[in-house]
Amino acid sequence: MIKVESLTKKFIRNEKDFDAVHNVSLEVKKGEFAAIIGHSGSGKTTLFGKIYIDDSEITEMTENEKAVFRNHNMGYVLQGQSLLNNFTILDNICMPAYLSSGMSEFRERAKELLREIGLEEFANEYPANLSGGEIRRVSIVRAMINNPKVILADEPTSNLDPENSHKEMQMLRDISKSGTTVILSTHELEYLSYVNRVFKMDCGTLK
Repeated sequence: MIKVESLTKKFIRNEKDFDAVHNVSLEVKKGEFAAIIGHSGSGKTTLFGKIYIDDSEITEMTENEKAVFRNHNMGYVLQGQSLLNNFTILDNICMPAYLSSGMSEFRERAKELLREIGLEEFANEYPANLSGGEIRRVSIVRAMINNPKVILADEPTSNLDPENSHKEMQMLRDISKSGTTVILSTHELEYLSYVNRVFKMDCGTLK
């Protein structure tokens, strides 16, 4: 399902070449819940820059092709508060689907997903009226709206209390059990019991 082969990502640091990711290879199967762990700066987020999905290598595509591919196949849960403050919760969830001709269908799906996580009453509210944990769960729902093959979650439990962190991880595990591949980047080792596989990044290399 997901394959990375001999990936190296170079940057310049203090006028010298720096490998944020060095010769990394990994494979994650359909429906697996995998974690990439490591300290900040270890290269774990940069790893998400090049990825194979069903033998499609998105870095070989044009920018437009990449955008279309990502929109149809990938969902993202970004670190921190990533919702747009001037849009309602329902509109935020539907944002990845706005270019689709079936918007009414997506809005119904968004409402159903909100019902499943107990936040249906907030559909017409704005992000400022939700707690941090509620916003993060809405972000997961937004990542699911297009029925993606893969969800990438960057530090999904950062700045959350333990109760909301466990809710977040349970949601991601349930998503993987439904057949969607989930890969998360994290440094919070206490939540690794939720995942199927763990990859450790250290100084840009996979251990």
